[in-house]
Amino acid sequence: MKKTRILIIDDDPGIQFTISEICTYCGYEATAVSSGREGFELIQAQKFDLVILDYNMPDWDGLLTTKKIKAHAPNLPILILTVDEQQQTADKFMAAGANDFSIKPVKAPDLISRIKVNLHIGEMHRQMQRKKEAVYIEKGISLATMQLITDFLSKQDSEVTFEDISNGVELAYQTVHRYIKYLENNSLIEVVPVYGNLGRPKNTYKLIEGFDIHNI
Repeated sequence: MKKTRILIIDDDPGIQFTISEICTYCGYEATAVSSGREGFELIQAQKFDLVILDYNMPDWDGLLTTKKIKAHAPNLPILILTVDEQQQTADKFMAAGANDFSIKPVKAPDLISRIKVNLHIGEMHRQMQRKKEAVYIEKGISLATMQLITDFLSKQDSEVTFEDISNGVELAYQTVHRYIKYLENNSLIEVVPVYGNLGRPKNTYKLIEGFDIHNI
């Protein structure tokens, strides 16, 4: 059976040791690093189920590290360690994507409870993602192909045609047509007709403002 993997990011060796021991006691596999940058690099290379992240660190602080992690792994739960109990601080972290907080000094019962809750949240996110992917498959939609097309569209300065998209992503016109129609039917793309001198107008397309593939 696969062990639950927890990444601890804290520049205090004593905190690293304490939390690692708590994780081991609970049957989890703990990995500890001393900087946000190092933790982010690990997340890019390996799979983790939860991140326990210190607020005050040199180089990348907890807030910047949270933003970096969430941009790469939006469903990975992050539990922030902090001595700052101000609501303003919590609001900044929540806006950046943090899931929960544990106040220092670390108390084992509180931390264990919060770890379990946030692991459950992470599992719920994964189940929802699997259901979403299953729905896409039923409709003949691949998330990977959708990502390729929407990434291309997000980089364009102006509206583009089917032909532009097809050439840009190197996919068949028919494939692109299916995905653009899916986006159009779900109001995720703007259709801008271009009128020429003769015949019907030619449609061009751009993603809606604030588009996020994780929300479709």
